[in-house]
Amino acid sequence: MVERFFVVLGQVMTLFLLMGVGFGLGRVGKISGHGTTEFSALLLYVVTPCIIIDSFQTDYDPALLQTLGMGVACQCVCYGLYAVIVSFFFRRDPQELRAPMRFGAMYGNTGFMGLPLIQAIMGDEAVIFAVVALVVFNLWTWSHGLIMMSGRDQVSLRKMLINPGMLGLLGGLPLFLTRTTLPGPLYSAVGFVGSVNTPLAMIVIGAQMARADLGSTFRDKKLYGASAIKLLLIPIFTALVMLPFRGNHMLYVAAVILSGAPTAGVTSMFAEKFNKSPERTAQLVSFSTLLSIFTLPLIAVMAETIAA
Repeated sequence: MVERFFVVLGQVMTLFLLMGVGFGLGRVGKISGHGTTEFSALLLYVVTPCIIIDSFQTDYDPALLQTLGMGVACQCVCYGLYAVIVSFFFRRDPQELRAPMRFGAMYGNTGFMGLPLIQAIMGDEAVIFAVVALVVFNLWTWSHGLIMMSGRDQVSLRKMLINPGMLGLLGGLPLFLTRTTLPGPLYSAVGFVGSVNTPLAMIVIGAQMARADLGSTFRDKKLYGASAIKLLLIPIFTALVMLPFRGNHMLYVAAVILSGAPTAGVTSMFAEKFNKSPERTAQLVSFSTLLSIFTLPLIAVMAETIAA
């Protein structure tokens, strides 16, 4: 177990070293706020769909399809339970702070942090399980998450269904079901674009962290509470809820690790758009990301030990 902990820690440290590159470039002004916004758009609207499509370029297997369906159902149930859990916290805070703290405690960085983490720890064959989680994440953030941050009038069926995760699924799943392989040059291009996700996503996160006031961040007790919920309570709860599925090693471990990913970057985007304490929300994203270097190896080892 100790050996596995340090293996996972090494993978997480690699990701944080990549973040360090982005942090340094952000500090010296080589990557501006405008630049991180553009890189984020590239990752979100181009790289993510390519990863999803590429992950479905595998041999058709009815058992795998059944497992993926089970994964979708489990993820939906988990998010429903997360929504109940976070509703018990931050009740005394004003809505401007309560909404982003609850959102940040519930929704993790599945795309930019989760996908690279699963790929680094479990290998390329496990990415498809992270893709499933990403699709469900998009459905929930653009429905429940949007209601939480803005109110029901901002939610629409179009926003729920037309997002990068769903577009990637609509492009990749039919290919999987029809046993269709992309032509050689197109397959290579999709693979090359998808492969930039890990380094570019980590660099973007680091550049975003460079703009945060880390001094005041470490003195904010609310951030400790929200981070503890996101990094410890949620993954431990997920590990318990998913116990009946621990026989499927990849599904179980991927679900638990992804649930322990730090606060999603979209938290800051929604907070900025709907004027919900954007500065403190950005600090929560940075703070939980920093703390995850200590919690993610523990969560990964816990998941693998239970699933063994």
